[in-house]
Amino acid sequence: MNRVKQLGKLLVVGSINMDLVFQTKQLPGPGETVIGSSFCQINGGKGANQAVAAARGSNVPVKLLAAVGGDAYATSIMESFKLESRLGIELIQQIADAPTGVAVIMVDDDGENMICVAAGANERLSVELVRDMPNQLFQQASVVLLSAEIPLSTIREVIVRTVEFGGLVILNPAPALHELRNDVLLADVDILTPNEHEARMLTGIEVTGFGSAVEAGRCLQELGVTTVIVTLGPQGVVVVPCIDSIENVAPWAVSPPKVQVADTTAAGDCFNGILAAELALGKSLSKAVEFAVMGASVSVTRAGAQSSLPTVEELESFSSSID
Repeated sequence: MNRVKQLGKLLVVGSINMDLVFQTKQLPGPGETVIGSSFCQINGGKGANQAVAAARGSNVPVKLLAAVGGDAYATSIMESFKLESRLGIELIQQIADAPTGVAVIMVDDDGENMICVAAGANERLSVELVRDMPNQLFQQASVVLLSAEIPLSTIREVIVRTVEFGGLVILNPAPALHELRNDVLLADVDILTPNEHEARMLTGIEVTGFGSAVEAGRCLQELGVTTVIVTLGPQGVVVVPCIDSIENVAPWAVSPPKVQVADTTAAGDCFNGILAAELALGKSLSKAVEFAVMGASVSVTRAGAQSSLPTVEELESFSSSID
């Protein structure tokens, strides 16, 4: 990680969705209809999930830059955000002539999921909007966390402004964008956090465990990324640190504690949000990764996206129980 500044503030830039969640015994195949056992609406979107995970799971103040539509979903989502004490929502844009983003999520009895997203207002989070943000916003953010459910051009602009003021850039390339592989923005990404599928899409390497995750990480570093953290679901994560690190630290893995899995929907978002928050608080990369893995492990024991995200008090209690 090549940029360090004042500690303690996190800016999350990404999507807001309303998740329409169906529980079913098994996920459908192409052309197949299955009968769901339950249905619910839960606030979601990668940007919102990550911001809420950071605000709940740490003591860092978090601001979310995102967009919602002019519909009832937006009203419901904004009201719920007001209950998150460390989450600043004043940057959320309401686009009156657009629908709020929607995700249809199917979860089977093993906790695996399938997701389809209609971007809605997320597509209207524009470069111009980011350019109009005051310099102070980026001056005060020690860490900026982005995900890929918003336009790539907007991601580029956020990274440019973050680098200008010395912030740490974390990019979660989810959902995976083929265009990222050849994009110059990767040279300004301090930490890239793909899962195994996104790592394969970006590198062509089939990621199945530690060795292949390291290989994919090194490939991404050749494209300009400083540090790569590959998330592997129940296998935990593999950290591939900067090649030119003074400490010359070798790649390492962090395994999750064993838990009863109910729903994996927001596990990656939970990991990214808590990772970013812990780094904003000045924690070392290894400590931040360990705490983020623990947070993701707690999240998969509960249903839903934001409804599954743990508080810092829950994480501290969980940590004590497994020590």
